[in-house]
Amino acid sequence: MSVNAAWRLARWGAFALAAPVLLFALAGWLGSAVPRNPEWREPAEPGVAILLGTNGVHTEIVMPLVTPHHDWRAIFPLSKSDAYTHVAVSWGERAFFLETPRWSALDPLTALRAIIGGEALLHVERYAHPRPSPDQRILMLRPAEYEALARQIAQQIVPGKRALPGYGAHDAFYPARGAYHLGNTCNQWTSDQLAASGIRTGWWTPFPGGVMKWVPPASRD
Repeated sequence: MSVNAAWRLARWGAFALAAPVLLFALAGWLGSAVPRNPEWREPAEPGVAILLGTNGVHTEIVMPLVTPHHDWRAIFPLSKSDAYTHVAVSWGERAFFLETPRWSALDPLTALRAIIGGEALLHVERYAHPRPSPDQRILMLRPAEYEALARQIAQQIVPGKRALPGYGAHDAFYPARGAYHLGNTCNQWTSDQLAASGIRTGWWTPFPGGVMKWVPPASRD
């Protein structure tokens, strides 16, 4: 094989590897731009403030620990400390959650298995007075919408199964409904919970940006 032929073959090989990734990224960008519940807007009157959080890869829904509309303490009894004010809930693949307490501990094989598919867990953390930031964006809900969101999230827990230890005293994992795979990611779960509660969000949001862009930090100014 000549050098030119080998070079052409290498270029086609690189394209064959890159094309699915680029197509997936494009589909995620386009899918997240299509709104569900497009007529929804935040209430003008005072409501229940939640936060949508991200670490750049993963998203979570942060809610008051106790309101007149819902009390998470009986469902997620993580700690008896009075310092915690909020509960953060996210969803993901079981092995990835349990085996990756830090990004530095990421095993490529664990990530590959998660992409292919696996059982799901809820990751539940408690926070003390979380502050809004570009990565923690406030979303104001009507009481009925918040009640619907709380019910929707509580229904994700598989009944009869025990919680698993988290990374520390402030968090835990709960067996959850559904299966994680490339088409149904943690970020899709976040937008699905919001959409099922009547809140505007993207249609298909495999990436965190597709969730977060519906609540831009500039809207908090």
